[in-house]
Amino acid sequence: MDNAQVAQVTHHAMGTVMTHKACGLYAEDSLSAVYSEIARIEALLSRFSPDSEISRVNRSAGIKSESISPRTYDVLSEAVEFSRRFPGCFDVTITPLVALWSKARASSAQPDAASIERVLPLVNYRDVLLDSGAMTAGLRTSGQSVDLGGIGKGFAGDRIREIFKRFGIASAYSNLGGNVVTLGAKPDGSPWYVGIQHPRQEKGLIGAVAVVDQTVVTSGDYQRYFTDSHGKRRHHILDPKTGYPAESGLISVTIVSENALAADALSTIVFVAGIERGLGYLRGFPRTEAILVDADMQVYVTPGLEGRFQAERGIAVTILD
Repeated sequence: MDNAQVAQVTHHAMGTVMTHKACGLYAEDSLSAVYSEIARIEALLSRFSPDSEISRVNRSAGIKSESISPRTYDVLSEAVEFSRRFPGCFDVTITPLVALWSKARASSAQPDAASIERVLPLVNYRDVLLDSGAMTAGLRTSGQSVDLGGIGKGFAGDRIREIFKRFGIASAYSNLGGNVVTLGAKPDGSPWYVGIQHPRQEKGLIGAVAVVDQTVVTSGDYQRYFTDSHGKRRHHILDPKTGYPAESGLISVTIVSENALAADALSTIVFVAGIERGLGYLRGFPRTEAILVDADMQVYVTPGLEGRFQAERGIAVTILD
């Protein structure tokens, strides 16, 4: 790459720290465009921003639909479609439960059963009202709320890759707070190696996966959790059917895919579904692989990652059929 620049930027967005690195003639310009695009996406999609389109939709729940931009409509439609395809494993209207458990985490005391039963009926993706002609979105019942946290960073990842390509970047890397997006290989032609965190060792890894032009997304029970009065780990990945943190036997799920949005959603879906059902779901997504860790710290790797996943010493790995 004659006269190519290598540029890197680190910033805070979407509630996390992000790092982007690009190599190309217009590397710095591409990173400026990436930074601006992420700010635009957050301004549209964040339920924590009172001026966002999603916040307007949530405030109008049970009252009226709101006009939204085509970009917000597309992401919300994707989230509803994943909710429809994988009921009980993913639900874009899970916010009332998330809010309940967030309060619980602050006091290290799980919500009482009555509170969970009270908000569970509000979790129903079928109550998202979308009108593509009018370009509007609404919620059927007061108290309902959508949360694009399970898909928003994935959407941003796909947009970032599009921007890099537009600027003629052939080699780039973005870490969106654990969602890692790569474009091409490293400048020297070797693959990117993405470390996978050990679910029970804060600074340890279970290994690393070699990727070129792919996204790596991990969901685990170690990312945001508290230990309740009975000594039970209560993590942030909720089962929309029960209202409680998912207990599928898995403690970490890593998805490797060309599609960042799908990888983001599938990491949650497979975590909630468990290994058997989750692997069945993955068969519907070509060129999508997974690294699964169960409660016994057994690591399972799908066949497409054989030779690409390098486990740390002492980590037992089973290559799935």
